[in-house]
Amino acid sequence: HVQLVESGGGLVQAGGSLNLSCVASRRRSSESFCMAWFRQVPGNDREPIAGLYTGNPFTYQPDSMKGRFTISQGSNKFVLSLHMNDLKPEDSGIYYCAAELMGICDVFSRYKYWGQGTQVTVS
Repeated sequence: HVQLVESGGGLVQAGGSLNLSCVASRRRSSESFCMAWFRQVPGNDREPIAGLYTGNPFTYQPDSMKGRFTISQGSNKFVLSLHMNDLKPEDSGIYYCAAELMGICDVFSRYKYWGQGTQVTVS
């Protein structure tokens, strides 16, 4: 089991930038696993933005998300940040942090541990 806590959402003007942060914690384990950011915008299914393996931070990212969205790992390898640039109103939605414990980071349907989500609103 892993707990995920997101922070950093809020209101931003179109064209602006916003950074989100996710802290993961596991009881009795310091093993590496996959962390990723997803989002759900109104009218759409939840979609992956990018993910990585905490032990070797190669980034997995759908082509549709490349360009304005990047992720980075903190000095604590269980902290994952999402950096969003040139935000558009259609980016408004709930942004979720997720984890997958078997190390298959590029199969986004495998992520089954979720944070509570953080709201991003672009005006």
